[in-house]
Amino acid sequence: MSKINILYVEDEPFLAKIVMESLESRDFEVHLITDGARVMPAFERLNPDLCVLDVMLPNRDGFSLGKEIRKRDPHMPILFLTAKNQTQDVVQGFASGGNDYLKKPFSIEELILRIQNLLELMKGRNSAMSEEEEEFILGKFRFSPQKLELCAGDWVRKLSHRENQLLLILARHRNLKVERKTILKEVWGDDSFFNSRNLDVYITKLRDYFRDDPQVEIITLKGVGYRFVVG
Repeated sequence: MSKINILYVEDEPFLAKIVMESLESRDFEVHLITDGARVMPAFERLNPDLCVLDVMLPNRDGFSLGKEIRKRDPHMPILFLTAKNQTQDVVQGFASGGNDYLKKPFSIEELILRIQNLLELMKGRNSAMSEEEEEFILGKFRFSPQKLELCAGDWVRKLSHRENQLLLILARHRNLKVERKTILKEVWGDDSFFNSRNLDVYITKLRDYFRDDPQVEIITLKGVGYRFVVG
């Protein structure tokens, strides 16, 4: 089973070292970023399972980063760490997209417990979502995975099973990088050359469906994968 991938943003070297070692000893995969200006490129590159953000950072604060992360991925678990303890700071943390808020100094055990609780909550939310009809608004289109339909006004496109699977992966990771290998294994079961060529065909089909809406674009990241950009 793959490790939980955590984006950890902290500019205090001593604290960062302790937290990283503690989380890695619990089998988490931790990616440390020390500069606020480098967070969003790292977020897009790593596609983490959870973000742990210090608030006071060089070049960009954690609250503004939380807002942008929440905009890019409405379901990303975000835990803020801060030395601030005023009520208004706590309120600002939640208003900035945070799911939880931990005041410094904190115990490592409490941090790990809160991370585990957030992951359990997200697991429950994802299970509930899988039991309900999930819909996506993609520019002028509405995508209904359970109905295998892509609609725009009176225009309705019935999707094949593979088209539906592929578009669902892209929609769930819109505006983020998705690797070809990930898509191939989820949709076709392996990343063989034959299946890779099939993927190219299906990407072309989806691009054709969205061709009349400039807000929607499937960008090829050469040698890496795709980014499904929805304006």
